[in-house]
Amino acid sequence: MKISSYKNYDDLPLFLNAATVAKVLGVSPSTGYELMHEQDFPVLKVGSRMVVPKEKFMEWVERHTGGQQ
Repeated sequence: MKISSYKNYDDLPLFLNAATVAKVLGVSPSTGYELMHEQDFPVLKVGSRMVVPKEKFMEWVERHTGGQQ
């Protein structure tokens, strides 16, 4: 497992791409890309580009770690 290069929420950009999602979660870039294609992942499509708003990403993390039901 890779170690996240981000140490706190404020360091994150407003919108995360697949590479940033992977860095935050400490997974491979291909895993980050696959995650962006999951049905329940909060992706915003801007043309052909896929990004995740920081707040929605954190909500997704909370839901998947038992933080919220």
